Amino acid sequence: MRKAAAFVFRLLVPSLVSAGAAPAQTAAGWLEFTARITPTAARPEPVRQFTFYILTKSYRDIVKEAEEKDPVPSRDAFIDSLKVSPELRDWLKGHDTLDLTSPELDKLLAPDDLIHVPEFLRAYQRSNSGGVTSGMPRRKYRDEDRTEHPEKYERLRKEYLNALMKFIRSHPETVSGVELELDGVNPQRKWAAILNERRKKVQLTAPDLAQLQFLAAKADTDLDGHASVSGLAPGDYWISSLNVEANAGDMRVHWDVPIKIEAGQTTRVELSNLNTTEASGSNP
Repeated sequence: MRKAAAFVFRLLVPSLVSAGAAPAQTAAGWLEFTARITPTAARPEPVRQFTFYILTKSYRDIVKEAEEKDPVPSRDAFIDSLKVSPELRDWLKGHDTLDLTSPELDKLLAPDDLIHVPEFLRAYQRSNSGGVTSGMPRRKYRDEDRTEHPEKYERLRKEYLNALMKFIRSHPETVSGVELELDGVNPQRKWAAILNERRKKVQLTAPDLAQLQFLAAKADTDLDGHASVSGLAPGDYWISSLNVEANAGDMRVHWDVPIKIEAGQTTRVELSNLNTTEASGSNP
């Protein structure tokens, strides 16, 4: 009888141990936070009735993900799309600028550039025309000679360009102001428009991406700027205002603050000017 009881006991012990080893359900955590903004030379003001989003990924990284889904065209591809001379395209690819109206442009232009890039040559001629530059060589060929007397046209044109090259080298100050004549072929405006359009798209898609794929909870602040969230699984989160500005006085701010939720514990956070992702005045 004792042997039988011992045998049954040995069978039951592993089952009892196994049952005792089963992990308990992970306890949730709580989040409490208060948002305040301090305007310049003023007291802190609570951010009232403002929606905050608890995300499982940094909103800044979500914006980067949205940008990657709508990439900017390559610089070379953009330059190839421009309706300018092949010489200007080559020049742009070899220089780290797209703004041909920059006051610093003359420092980038060599005499060879002014002679061999048609847009630069025309701009230089216009900026020094009308007798404002004494001693500047004058062209002796006519446009109609290109078809009527092509050899004469080419000879006189080469003589003019050689003389103009020597003049530019002897008078580098005459290059100043060329940028004022290049507004019509300046690619910076078109490039800025492309970047601005892409920025608007990202501003529209990133908040949707955040809420569809990375939203854990959201909460509205009360009149004291306080809010709370319960039932959050332990882990890393971010308190975010997405792309919506909170404001007080002259301050406009966003938040994207990392937090850690512990099982069965309350995490408390103070949102202020000190942990915003960007802060600015109304008159920057």
